[in-house]
Amino acid sequence: MGENCYTIVVKLGTSSVVDEETREPRIATMSRIVETLVKLRRKGHRIVIVSSGAIAVGMKRVNMKRKPKKLQQVQALAAIGQGRLIGLWDDLFRQLNQPIAQILLTRTDLVDYTQFKNAENTLEQLIKMGIIPIVNENDTLSIQEIKFGDNDTLSAITAGMCHADYLFLVTDVDCLYTDNPRTNPDAEPIVLVRNMRNLNVNTESGGSAVGTGGMTTKLIAADLGVSAGVTTIICKSEHPEQILDIVEYSIRADRVENEAKYLVINEEETVEQFQEINRSELRELNKLDIPLHTRFVGHSFNAVNNKEFWLLHGLKANGAIIIDPGCYKAITRKNKAGILPAGIISVEGNFHEYECVDVKVGLRDPDDPHSLDPNEELYVVGRARCNYPSNQINKIKGLQSSQIEQVLGYADGEYVVHRDNLAFPVFADPELLDVVESTLSEQERESKPNK
Repeated sequence: MGENCYTIVVKLGTSSVVDEETREPRIATMSRIVETLVKLRRKGHRIVIVSSGAIAVGMKRVNMKRKPKKLQQVQALAAIGQGRLIGLWDDLFRQLNQPIAQILLTRTDLVDYTQFKNAENTLEQLIKMGIIPIVNENDTLSIQEIKFGDNDTLSAITAGMCHADYLFLVTDVDCLYTDNPRTNPDAEPIVLVRNMRNLNVNTESGGSAVGTGGMTTKLIAADLGVSAGVTTIICKSEHPEQILDIVEYSIRADRVENEAKYLVINEEETVEQFQEINRSELRELNKLDIPLHTRFVGHSFNAVNNKEFWLLHGLKANGAIIIDPGCYKAITRKNKAGILPAGIISVEGNFHEYECVDVKVGLRDPDDPHSLDPNEELYVVGRARCNYPSNQINKIKGLQSSQIEQVLGYADGEYVVHRDNLAFPVFADPELLDVVESTLSEQERESKPNK
């Protein structure tokens, strides 16, 4: 592939594939999507589709008017609809001699890093063979809700797995707005987001009657995508051929931003700055006659690596360890350390060794330094896989590593969490950083002798 060829993941929501009223496939829209994606393939771009719609197609097949609430019924509808949905995609792509492949995933397929890598390698091989993979959650086997979080989340995980440059969330609105444009005529479009922390919008609207997502899940997916260095774009499905123009514009815009280095990832913008940046971008889109869309800028130089991405987004947390601010500062510095028992205040939940847990930062109780201050807020800062189970961490928390063997009768290393089994999101909570700095400054003052 040439240097101007990119990996593009396109997520199609149920409302883009199936008519919300009749439950019939939107053949015209799907045909235009197929033509657009084949054109991108012929330009050398690598294409992956994440397609919803199996449940809705199953509902039409058995003449069901409303989506059932019982999990078993929804799973059965997914089994009925998935074959028909992939058959329809195959029929459409076959008209343009473009082969496709079906990949069905559940979160349990990714619980082991080897399995995660196997899925990643399969995607990579299909792309190298010139195939367009079509990914969907294996809803027939899902046991928690009927979603990964939603196919928006699955699309972001897929984008991370195949090291995509762009993730398109194709939906029934043209972009993100400050409020719901269907109910608030004063809602303003948001066309450029350079830092997710600077975003302040009202997303209190659910998905369609046939889907499971809404704008909130798209923002979660955008956050996941950006953390993997993937520029994420929300655009409308009604005119999928416009994706071609948006791709070309986004490639040019991202190249300019990367070369100019004007983007400071951790710099917060004021409301006025954010608004002015968006007005300027909107004027540029109008001047070049580029369709309205929202672009969340991802930068590979600030992306988490493969294993970190897997820890953060491929696994489900089974509990949490709560560390103090000093420990947090040690594990997030450039040459990060692992988590020692001395830095742990408390444990939440029951988990085995090597299971995934949240890492939270809290403060110690001033009256009992070995306990958590119940009056202070906890901050989730990352994910980890522990070398010890929860019951044993409870026994060694706050101790020196040299005391582990004495307390447990064995020592599986000096760290409760090795640094290779730690992962943090791209953006740190600024309020947390203030708490850490103020706490450490106070501890430093208290440790100095009075003169």
